[in-house]
Amino acid sequence: MANVTVYLKCDRNVEVQCQDVYLSDLGTLRCADRAVEAKSKALKVHHFQKEGKRRCVIDVLKLVALLEEATPGVTVQVLGEPDVLVEWVETRKKKGAGQWLKAALVCLVSFFGTAFTIMAYHNDVGINQVFSEVYRLVMNREPQGLNVLEVSYSLGLALGIVVFFNHVGGRRLTKDPTPIEVAMRIYEEDVDKALIATAGREGKEETPDQRKTARAE
Repeated sequence: MANVTVYLKCDRNVEVQCQDVYLSDLGTLRCADRAVEAKSKALKVHHFQKEGKRRCVIDVLKLVALLEEATPGVTVQVLGEPDVLVEWVETRKKKGAGQWLKAALVCLVSFFGTAFTIMAYHNDVGINQVFSEVYRLVMNREPQGLNVLEVSYSLGLALGIVVFFNHVGGRRLTKDPTPIEVAMRIYEEDVDKALIATAGREGKEETPDQRKTARAE
């Protein structure tokens, strides 16, 4: 076979729903030769055991070795991540009572936790005393119960939270990602890097050397 170039761009974190992991699951693969491309995408790179771990780290060099072995003479150009974190996730079609209970618990914790935080902050800075003093300065009298400052502040606080989080129900105000989404992406990237680094230090990363050793055994 004439020299054919295969371009491989792997993702850093991949979730699969089957025990068998194929090269096409790990990212994007392109080749001018459609037969080589189809054959390369169908290569099985890992198999999860039911009783084993549901997560593994695959070195991209292992993928290069598999491609070179399956298609002699091929040239592999790696454009993506040097390591791929693969996780086997079993999806359930029907959501049981436990899933709804977890969702309800998260909603309750988020609501009451946020409310407690806001009240604790206002109590710490003495917001009631500030409103009372401002009311005396402007109206030249003592405040009697609920006043316009407290109502305006409450409405402004709610509006500020909506604008900051860029969400009203299931709708976005703008196309920009929300602060929570940005924070979650940063957190996921840090977790992925930590898991990949840990697998490398503990020698649990799947490399071409390990594959050769397993074949020899």
